[in-house]
Amino acid sequence: MSEDHESRTEEPTEKKIHDAIEQGRTPVSRDVATALGFMAFLLALTYAVDIVAPAFFRALYLLLSNAGELPLRSGADAVRYIGAVDMEIGRFLAPILTLFVVFGLAAASLQGAPQVVFARIMPDVSRISPGAGWSRVFGLAGLIEALKAIIKIAVIGGAIVFIGVSEQTTLINAMRLEPGAVPILLLQLLIRLTSVVAISTGLLALADYFWVRSKWRRDLRMTREEVKEEFRQAEGDPFMKARMRSLARDRARRRMIAAVPKATLVIANPTHYAIALRYLKEEGGAPLVIAKGKDLLALRIRETAKQHEVPVFEKKELARAMYDLVDVDRMIPSEFYRPVAELIHFLHTLGGRR
Repeated sequence: MSEDHESRTEEPTEKKIHDAIEQGRTPVSRDVATALGFMAFLLALTYAVDIVAPAFFRALYLLLSNAGELPLRSGADAVRYIGAVDMEIGRFLAPILTLFVVFGLAAASLQGAPQVVFARIMPDVSRISPGAGWSRVFGLAGLIEALKAIIKIAVIGGAIVFIGVSEQTTLINAMRLEPGAVPILLLQLLIRLTSVVAISTGLLALADYFWVRSKWRRDLRMTREEVKEEFRQAEGDPFMKARMRSLARDRARRRMIAAVPKATLVIANPTHYAIALRYLKEEGGAPLVIAKGKDLLALRIRETAKQHEVPVFEKKELARAMYDLVDVDRMIPSEFYRPVAELIHFLHTLGGRR
């Protein structure tokens, strides 16, 4: 396993990352959800103390203090009374539950777009394998998770102890307060405690978020062979592409050799270059390049031209210049009009004398 990990030296490609996300293998930190949960709880407590709780307690006080004057002559009266109580409780809990839902969705969305991956919910024997479970618990990943849990317990426990020590006097003085003031005081202490815990878990979640993403990218690293194989799959096998290019060149050579008998003349370097041109006045336009080649292909063009009595002119500089600038199945560039026209004129003159 260590050798396999050491051989994975290449950073994951975009395709590897995209495939991992499609398969549901995304970096998810559970501490982020915990921290956002504490923040939602803190906001809910603050909201309850400042806005909802006083109105809620007032409504319940009015209902309960006037309970003796409420008409309860039938079951319908009791249902109405209970419905009024439920309404007040719902008004108190609805904003708080909404906060928890919003923060829960935020915890899931901030670490990646929500998606449904059916492969993750399909039965997998390896998930219930004792050996796999043992390696998860007592392996390196299990030890890291245990160390993270110890750090979280230490940090959160330290925060609770700090609040308990700093608010010790307030708790002692609470014994002398009126009973109606004790719940508000305890709620304020709970807010302070939750604030410290939320800040602590937020810092831990931030560190864990970057740790999880870093570990996720390390786990997705690839070997050089995997990178090459992915490149071959994306761009095509280079050997096959070279073979296809070779076949295309062979077809182009055969097509050019087959067109040489239709040429009007061939301009050649004695051994290296050959360009076959076709020009008929009735076809219009400039002379057309129907074949060109160098070395062995040039010799084949010359041999084919001689076999079909196509005139071959040995013009070393002209052949070399034309080979670099002319394309097959294209008319010659304007800079070659004059020398080629002279050769064609010579052919016409020679034909007239004959």
